[in-house]
Amino acid sequence: MTKKRKAVKTHENSLEQNELPTKVNGVVKSEETPSDGLLASQPVSKKWKNLTVRTIWTFVMIFGFFAILALGHLGVILLVVVIQTMVYKEVIAIAHVPSKEKKLPWFKTLNWYFLVSTNYFLYGESIIYYFKEIVLVDAFLLPFATHHRFISFVLYCIGFVFFVANLKKHHYKFQFTQFGWTHMTLLIVVCQSHFIMNNIFEGLIWFVLPVSLVICNDIFAYICGFFWGRTPLIKLSPKKTWEGFLGALICTIIFGFFWSSLLRRWDYMICPAQDLTTTAFSGRLTCEPNPVFIPQRYDLNPWLTSLFRRFTFKDIRSVWIAPLQWHVLVFASFASLIAPFGGFFASGVKRAFNIKDFGDSIPGHGGITDRMDCQFLMGLFSHMYYQSFIKTSSLTVGAVLQTIINSLEPQDQLDLFDTLKQYLISQGLLKEEAHVIL
Repeated sequence: MTKKRKAVKTHENSLEQNELPTKVNGVVKSEETPSDGLLASQPVSKKWKNLTVRTIWTFVMIFGFFAILALGHLGVILLVVVIQTMVYKEVIAIAHVPSKEKKLPWFKTLNWYFLVSTNYFLYGESIIYYFKEIVLVDAFLLPFATHHRFISFVLYCIGFVFFVANLKKHHYKFQFTQFGWTHMTLLIVVCQSHFIMNNIFEGLIWFVLPVSLVICNDIFAYICGFFWGRTPLIKLSPKKTWEGFLGALICTIIFGFFWSSLLRRWDYMICPAQDLTTTAFSGRLTCEPNPVFIPQRYDLNPWLTSLFRRFTFKDIRSVWIAPLQWHVLVFASFASLIAPFGGFFASGVKRAFNIKDFGDSIPGHGGITDRMDCQFLMGLFSHMYYQSFIKTSSLTVGAVLQTIINSLEPQDQLDLFDTLKQYLISQGLLKEEAHVIL
């Protein structure tokens, strides 16, 4: 009888230990499935405690986001770089085996080297593209801009050779697995961050709007699932429900329609990056607005006019809606229907490595990766959609300057300068200077 009690006690202790998550390399690990079941089926005290912690830190992140947004394009760019680096660190950490790493010199250094060299290539591409008129006229920066891709390739080759030279017997499988894992992380995290960076250069609205839609969808999916969730959505993430999924879709579309109307009114939000020192308080950012931000008149049919008259007691015969507000319906639909699969993908990774969260840096939310898993996919979609359907093609000073530098010989450049100077003088745009012959 005593042995049976001891056996039962031992079994109960083992179950309790399995329920407690452990932390390895900054990653929260658990022996059980990373799920506690549907939110609606959890104990009331636990539900409200989790909701309280999650809500507090959600507001902390939102207020912090707006504070950084006020710092201008440079502040937002630095935010993306920091988040990208933290996500890279968390994702790389879950596949590490410390006992093997200790036997491999330069192992972690090589991972960070690939991150730095990839960032050099991708961010360099963005800076050269958006600031040609600055980079291409600077004697120091010009060689780096002209040969940027070759320099980036050389940097990668150095890392590749260093990796091969450090292959160790009995560790080949582990090293090649880590090599592939590192490159997958660079592709999914760093490359997609590159497109988010380009969105910022095109105008802060193309960063703020997609991010806001994902945050809105996540909040309302949690709220709708919290109160009404009963039907599981996907096995990879058992806490997700159809009620939360569809409720969040409706709320995100409504939010996006009115939120985009508010954002389009500020030059600070819609103007492309011109000077990285500009902030929300400098008041120097002005530009010719993209037609997508200019409201257009839509006449209402008699039935809608009658409906508005009954509820508002006003005779409304037309409304003004910016084309952006129609485009945002697509953005909101993607944020609600497709972007969550970035989160499901992350849930699959966590199940594969038997972890509960990627980290514990944000109470109630997990790690940075747990919050950003949908943002990378949404940022990439926003860039592709903007480039395909919204961006207006225009010839810029930087584009002309790049063509002149790459296509004309120095003497031809001087001839072009003299010709352009004479034209500007003849148009009265430039005063003719007296020539002094020494």
